[in-house]
Amino acid sequence: MTQQRIKTMLFDLDGTVLDTNELIIQSFIHALDGIVEPGFGAARIIPSMGLPLVVQLQQFSGREDVADLLAKYREFNLRVHDDYVCAFPNVNEVLKTLHDRGIQMGVVTTKMRLTTERGLKFVGIGEYMSSIVSVDDVTNPKPHPEPVLRAIEELGADPATTMMVGDSAVDMESAVAAGAIPVGVAWSLKGEQKLRESGAQHIIHDMRDLLRFV
Repeated sequence: MTQQRIKTMLFDLDGTVLDTNELIIQSFIHALDGIVEPGFGAARIIPSMGLPLVVQLQQFSGREDVADLLAKYREFNLRVHDDYVCAFPNVNEVLKTLHDRGIQMGVVTTKMRLTTERGLKFVGIGEYMSSIVSVDDVTNPKPHPEPVLRAIEELGADPATTMMVGDSAVDMESAVAAGAIPVGVAWSLKGEQKLRESGAQHIIHDMRDLLRFV
C-alpha cells in the first residue's frame, strides 16, 4: 500500500479504461495493407501499442513520411469506432465512485484529442475527467514525463499523491519520470511482467482494486 492517501488518479485510455485493442489492431491492418508482409497482425502490433501512432506507422512501414497511412488509419478507425469500443468491466462504476469520493481524475494518452474525447463520451465517463492530455497537447509524448506532469499541473495535484494507471511500458516510465505512482493493469495485452519491469509499483486485476487506495 502507498504511504500517503491518494488524491489524484490519471488514466491511460486505450487498453486501460477503454477496450479498443481490436479496433487498433484492425486499423493498423487496414492502413498497412499492401505495405507490410502477409500475415502481419496482432503479434507484431501489440508490443508497440501505447507509442504515438506516427511512430508505430513509421516502424511498421519503414517509411519516414506516413501521412497517407495516418489518414487511412484514422478514416477507418473513426468509421468503425462505435462498433468496437467499450469500457472494460467496472470502469464506469469505479470512476463514479472515485469522483463521488472527491478524487481528481484525468486522462493522459498518446491518442489525438478528437478520438480521445469521442471515446470518453461514447462510454459515458468524460464527465469524470477534469484534465485531458492528448498527443496534441504536448511536445514530448509518453514515455517522457511531460504528459503526466502537465495533467498534474492542470489539476493542481502533488505527484506523490497521484497515481498513473496504464497498460503499457510508456505509461509506467512516464509516471516514474514525473514522480507519480505507476499502476499497471493486469488485463494489459503486454502482460504483468512487462509492466513490473517498466516500474509498476502496483498491479490491479480489477478496476475495483483502485478503491482500496482511497
